[in-house]
Amino acid sequence: MDKPAEMFDRDFEWAELARFARYPGGEATLGVVSGRRRQGKTFLLDAVTRAGGGFMFTATETTEADGLRQFGAALARYRDEPAPFRFAHWDEAVNQLMRIATDGPTTAVIDEFPFLAKASPALPSIIQRALDPAAQHGNTPVRLLLCGSALPFMGRLLAGNAPLRGRAGLELVVPTLDFRTAGRFWEITDPRTAVLTHAVVGGTPAYRREFTQGDVPAGPDDFDDWVARAVINPARPLFREARYLLAEEPDLHDVALYHSVLAAITAGNAARGGIADYLGRRSTDLAHPLSVLEDVGLIRHEPDAFRRNRSTYRIAEPLVTFYHAVMRPYWGDLERPGRAPAVWRRAGPTFRSKVVGPHFENLCREWARWYAVPDTYGGHSYRVAAGAVNDPAARTSHEVDVAVLGHDESGHDVLLAIGEAKWGDVMGLRHLRRLDHIRGLLRTRHAAPAHPTRLMCFSGAGFTDELRQAAAEDSTIQLVDLHRIYYGE
Repeated sequence: MDKPAEMFDRDFEWAELARFARYPGGEATLGVVSGRRRQGKTFLLDAVTRAGGGFMFTATETTEADGLRQFGAALARYRDEPAPFRFAHWDEAVNQLMRIATDGPTTAVIDEFPFLAKASPALPSIIQRALDPAAQHGNTPVRLLLCGSALPFMGRLLAGNAPLRGRAGLELVVPTLDFRTAGRFWEITDPRTAVLTHAVVGGTPAYRREFTQGDVPAGPDDFDDWVARAVINPARPLFREARYLLAEEPDLHDVALYHSVLAAITAGNAARGGIADYLGRRSTDLAHPLSVLEDVGLIRHEPDAFRRNRSTYRIAEPLVTFYHAVMRPYWGDLERPGRAPAVWRRAGPTFRSKVVGPHFENLCREWARWYAVPDTYGGHSYRVAAGAVNDPAARTSHEVDVAVLGHDESGHDVLLAIGEAKWGDVMGLRHLRRLDHIRGLLRTRHAAPAHPTRLMCFSGAGFTDELRQAAAEDSTIQLVDLHRIYYGE
């Protein structure tokens, strides 16, 4: 089962789907595919279905009776029946579906499965019963794939005491493209342009083709014009996309509250207490909305690298950050045609401080975790996070953008490196001295480690000659520029 030539990346996902589809067993099997919207799940499943001559049904938000009618018509077309199947209930429909693989393993996809299950809550139990070993004597080797974008629902499908718990032979989550893969997908070779673009649209594949129709920044000099014509232009789909992302989530009932929480995080309030103060609410009131936003994949909850009782919330979708920092404050102006370039000029400082700066820090952590080789730190990393270090003498605390935790050659837990990330500043010895001071504070608080904690400077603007000279003379100092983040180790 060859991957289609027009499919970019997704080698792992395709291999797992192909393995599941080709499983030679004679019994019916179940797989679950999930992921946020616009990631290409339907494109993947459609390609797998076409490659194996399978059946694919895309559900709509409708009633149980209408869902059965649509399913019966689609299944009849696949079976070349002269008239649609008229199922009275889902038991009949599922039993008929389990009999379509008459010539060997056959893929059957139900896309947007949460829509059907919402209208027919018993459907997961009906599928479970059809997959039960006692019922397999009437089945054919159907490779049933249930797909959906409602992450909380899809997560519960196989969890705890759910009917389908333990029935699935595949549980595949289709993620967003990481920053390097996204850069290749957008065909952007200049790393600065790649960072700026990723800070706006992230790694969602649909934003490259369907939403911008191939409109890509030609380089750093074209980036401002691209934002004005493709993102904050009221005639383009990306203009309202951040709003639709929340409106499309079935678990987000009070959309205004969730937008306010996201606005608070964008403004720099990363702790629950700060978010509560920003909204004028009690901290305990935010437990549910924060949990729901995390479940739907719009925010991340990240523990502090140095303090177990401290954590931060970060927005997981760059377009949402961009909307709340740049678009929402100027929404009335942006809705009027022709105002985008002027608004973008006014919003430039906010974009650099509230969007690109934090985004660049996150890219540095991703690079440190997934792309830096062990020689960079002198050990293998298992976690990279941000953190805060207390400075009792100065009665303050120091923020560490990148803290690399790992194992030394003996397998002991060590702090491999700490780093600072500056998007718009040329880094020099002042930044190095700050990191060295923080390293000293950590040594004072903990026993001096046998493994030397390395110091890392990440910059989007470059380094002074003095800092380069210091790094050349000391192997524990690492300088990481944009080219290294996108192309190096």
